[in-house]
Amino acid sequence: MGNILGIRLEDKNKWESRTPVVPTHVMDLISTEKLSFVVQTSKIRAFKDSEYEEAGATVSADLSKAKVIFAIKEIPVDVLESEKVYIFFSHTVKGQKYNMPLLKRMLELNTTLIDYEKIVDEKGFRLIYFGNYAGLAGMNQALWAYGQRVKDQLAIDTPFLDLKHTYEYNGLEKMKQAISDVGEKIKTNGLDPELVPMVVGFAGYGNVSRGAQSILDLLPVIELDPLELRDFFVNKTDEFSSNHVYKVVFKEEHMVKPKTGESFELQDYYKYGSTKYEGVFEEYIQFLSILMNGIYWSEKYPRLLTKEHAKDMYQSKIMVRLQVIGDISCDIEGGIEPTLMATEPDHPVFIYNPFSQQANLGLSGDGLAIMAVDNLPCELPKESSRNFSTTLKPYIPIIAKPDYTKPFDELDLPPVIKNAVIAHQGKLTPTYRYLQEFLNQLNSN
Repeated sequence: MGNILGIRLEDKNKWESRTPVVPTHVMDLISTEKLSFVVQTSKIRAFKDSEYEEAGATVSADLSKAKVIFAIKEIPVDVLESEKVYIFFSHTVKGQKYNMPLLKRMLELNTTLIDYEKIVDEKGFRLIYFGNYAGLAGMNQALWAYGQRVKDQLAIDTPFLDLKHTYEYNGLEKMKQAISDVGEKIKTNGLDPELVPMVVGFAGYGNVSRGAQSILDLLPVIELDPLELRDFFVNKTDEFSSNHVYKVVFKEEHMVKPKTGESFELQDYYKYGSTKYEGVFEEYIQFLSILMNGIYWSEKYPRLLTKEHAKDMYQSKIMVRLQVIGDISCDIEGGIEPTLMATEPDHPVFIYNPFSQQANLGLSGDGLAIMAVDNLPCELPKESSRNFSTTLKPYIPIIAKPDYTKPFDELDLPPVIKNAVIAHQGKLTPTYRYLQEFLNQLNSN
């Protein structure tokens, strides 16, 4: 294990204070695995340089001695070094146009790229992730936005006005306490009749959704099955509770249906996507007060909400209940097609006008309020870093071990890591050669 491991500073924006490996884990790996670490000095990282020095790492502005470099967010093109091994969330595997220059430069420099997103088990579930913390932070931001939007649009005060942006709590426990306090006020005083029932829908049931649900569950919650939702509105008006918030979790079978009228089959849907299935989520969205989107989406699958359907709902006045979409996945013009932009923690919401198809930052104006912070876990930097580092730690010695000068076929990595190698020695690996098409488009422009 002669490779020196580097931990890069994060500099995508002023909010990004996370780290892929926390000091206590650096200390353990130095002690138990005899690894060497160089940590790039940072003024904004949630863990101080001195903590890494005390753990036994070298702290330096220069990572040139490191052969393998761990980061979180995309690395600026101009700081990439030739023949290095980089591990980070590259956001390239869907052929994302905005990151093709990054991938192109990495190939030119003969680097190796390992993407956390593609480190998955045999069922395709991610093994190294921040998803639950995106859900934790995003749910609070969506509830904050709901309180602000209801006040702006309907002049109604709610207990959600007591909430702050997630990063302002300086820690998860303080945020949870604030949510619990809101819950106590709802239990005691109830919500304004005009807002009842307040229904929060969750698209998806993975790590992101579970994190978000755990925050909502700090409120007095009644859960409904998606198939009960329409009947709940049509037949149970007198039973709505003003002292509760209603929760609905949607799975794939609720969001799409086979075009042929056959029964839904999950693996068949994953295989064929929009070829055989069409989206039906508009049947539910009209009943929601808040929609939390935490699902993976690609062009293979139907969207949850299209621009066309958003316009139709506004024209027919059936979207009057929906105040906020918390688009945690934040795929630009993706599963939520009206998500036109990413936002930042201190200004997390924009208003999408379905008629002009324009987005304006803020909480006022006609249209749909969308919370679309694209790096939500950075609002809980210490907790999310510790969690991420815990999941990454067992793989660090494995990633440090190989001789990366060898051809890809001879690279001594277990399948779980080798399958996440997007490029090696400046060439796309067999699984990711489809990305050449997107690179060619870049070159043609």
